Amino acid sequence: MLLLVTMTFQDVYEEFQPKVHRYLCRLVGPDEAEDLVQDVFVKVSQALPEFRGDSTMSSWIYRIATNSAVDRLRSRSARRLAEVPLDREYPASDGLPGAEQDVFRKEMRDCLAQYIAKLPERYRSVFMLSEGEGLTNPEIAEALGISLPAVKIRLHRARRRLQLELRQRCSFSRDARNELVCVPKSPSVSSRH
Repeated sequence: MLLLVTMTFQDVYEEFQPKVHRYLCRLVGPDEAEDLVQDVFVKVSQALPEFRGDSTMSSWIYRIATNSAVDRLRSRSARRLAEVPLDREYPASDGLPGAEQDVFRKEMRDCLAQYIAKLPERYRSVFMLSEGEGLTNPEIAEALGISLPAVKIRLHRARRRLQLELRQRCSFSRDARNELVCVPKSPSVSSRH
């Protein structure tokens, strides 16, 4: 049965723009989220006349937002991988002044984003919706149009792949503030696996 969309683009934008903006801030950061939100709603605007209601409006919009964010993270990670070798030495974080500590944390987040971007798309989107947006498994299932067992399996596999990749490529410890510190291993150490 074909459902007719009774919402105008303006209605859709007003209802979902704040949600999508918050979601994308968590996925790509606030600096890139604003542009990406606009890209998402351009796509929504163009596709809204053909929206058939096969899924809920929110699931459809989150799917567009997720795919856009994944594409952005993938391209950003590819640029960073070309610019920054993984064996770069990082200074110890103990005793760093606030601004330097913030830079170090950002480098760690960026490094982690590289590994997340390497996950297969079906795992990456579930992981990002769970860990980045804080959606529940049923919400993820609805947003992506997949079953709840599929969400659980993909989330488990995504976490497992990340865990294995990070153990192979990074050394973890705690700094003086008991915060997790990650330093990439040299290529000779990580190539043993």
